[in-house]
Amino acid sequence: MAQKHWPLSAPCIALFASARTRLVKMLEFERFTCSPSDFRSGLFRSRKLCGTSPNAFARMGTSRLLPRLSSPMIRIFRHTGLSRPSKWMCGFARTKQGRDDQHRITQSDTHQNRSLLCGFLIVTMAIPTIGLAESWPQFRGPRGDGIVTKGNPPVQFGEDKNLTWKTDLDGKAWSSPVIADGTIWLTSAVEIVPTEDERVDLLRKTDNEERQFKQLAIAKAIELKVFAVDLETGQLKQTIELTTVEQPDAIHSLNSYASPTPVIDGNRLLCHFGTFGTFCLDRTDGKLIWERTLPLKHAVGPGSSPIVHDGKVILIQDGLERQYVIALNAETGSTEWETDRPPMDAPTGDQKKAYCTPIVVTDSNGREQLLCMGSQWMVSYNAKTGEEFWRLYHGKGFSVVPRPIFDGNAVYFSTGFGKPQLWAAKVDGSGDVTDSHVLWTVKKSIPAKPSPIAVDGLLFVVDDNGVASCIDSEDGTNVWSKRLGGKFSASPIMANGRMYFCNHDGEVFVIKPGRECDIEVTNQIDGQIMASPAVIDDALILRTATSLYRFDR
Repeated sequence: MAQKHWPLSAPCIALFASARTRLVKMLEFERFTCSPSDFRSGLFRSRKLCGTSPNAFARMGTSRLLPRLSSPMIRIFRHTGLSRPSKWMCGFARTKQGRDDQHRITQSDTHQNRSLLCGFLIVTMAIPTIGLAESWPQFRGPRGDGIVTKGNPPVQFGEDKNLTWKTDLDGKAWSSPVIADGTIWLTSAVEIVPTEDERVDLLRKTDNEERQFKQLAIAKAIELKVFAVDLETGQLKQTIELTTVEQPDAIHSLNSYASPTPVIDGNRLLCHFGTFGTFCLDRTDGKLIWERTLPLKHAVGPGSSPIVHDGKVILIQDGLERQYVIALNAETGSTEWETDRPPMDAPTGDQKKAYCTPIVVTDSNGREQLLCMGSQWMVSYNAKTGEEFWRLYHGKGFSVVPRPIFDGNAVYFSTGFGKPQLWAAKVDGSGDVTDSHVLWTVKKSIPAKPSPIAVDGLLFVVDDNGVASCIDSEDGTNVWSKRLGGKFSASPIMANGRMYFCNHDGEVFVIKPGRECDIEVTNQIDGQIMASPAVIDDALILRTATSLYRFDR
């Protein structure tokens, strides 16, 4: 039917053929049960969509598309993190033969159009995106919230238990691994380390006061690199030399020069090192596509990880002297938009900086929002234009690190250093919503670095000093608190009904989520854990200061 009413180009036909297996795997996510036939049925029952012409469909953004879909289809689209299905539709519609025959597609072709739309969306969902089980493409995983929807990683593991392989890594980096197509990608910074006398001399050339020297680190030079590690064997497949930075700025002694986690966008790998450079690589050959340098005074080094949304690389640039959010074209690196942060009431720039990673949410009105947490303000932007939707003043918190999470009803975020608090807020407002949209706040045992995780109406956090807490997401009441011990920076994940919390000492606490604290096991590996874990299929991937691990049952 498709060939009769809308002929396809050879590449599109090949795309359909390659999609079948990956579609079936994707539809087996534990988050929902959906067979291919149910998928088609859900699409066909979206009545408002069925009457939409292909050209109109091609122009739709998510905010216009979602209201036209049935509830099952909305869950599928949101679950896959699909930002602009219309982009694929547009490319699909513009195949040479299809373009010649578009004028023949009329309302009488409803059945054929439906089949085509269904087949197209199947292809869209089979393309490597941030929703696929076969990838871990960004900080905190496919959904950006630490939730693993498919996978059964080991509960017990260690240096001599359930260890599949261990690979030593060069350099120092707290960035987390990202994974796709059988390859683990990691960034690193190899430091040319000064002697103590040289370190002091280098620090004296900076803007830092001498009383701050004890908590600062500085290198004579850094070599920024990317490693490609084989997922199955742990072998180092490729080392990509990005650049060498002479006399880099000082960083906090607990930070690294390569702390932001890279992000996978199709065949592109986006690596961000803050003021030291942003690099776009081709994953197929490791070649550089583009690079940008956006100077910024971090004070204690880079930390905010990039995200890719709707063809744009979103970077939070909250430094000492200027605080802003910028969107770069993912294909070229050119600036799409740039928006300054709201004014802040702070005596110095040190209390204006932040290191948070943004999230994208859709509110009850179908409005797609880019939520960028910063010092003093949580701000919602239009991801397409950078225009501000709303702002919420959260107080004097600064140097914000934890990534916010959204459960479909509210956004939950930590306010950063100072005295960290956990806030819950509605996202359907406009303008200053400080007095109208805050649901609750919690002030005790809240992390300044690890991100929260949400499971079945409960929020789980671990503060920097090792106190884990369970909080009711409805009203913010404390359900339980338990001291795990150790210092924490890594954000937790949940897989197969268990949460994994990693501390600096290499301890990994496996806890069952619930209204009672149930620590199932405490595992120990060598080395310091600052990076957040990843799960791919049934494998647990952990990065320490010196090594990369894979554990399997």
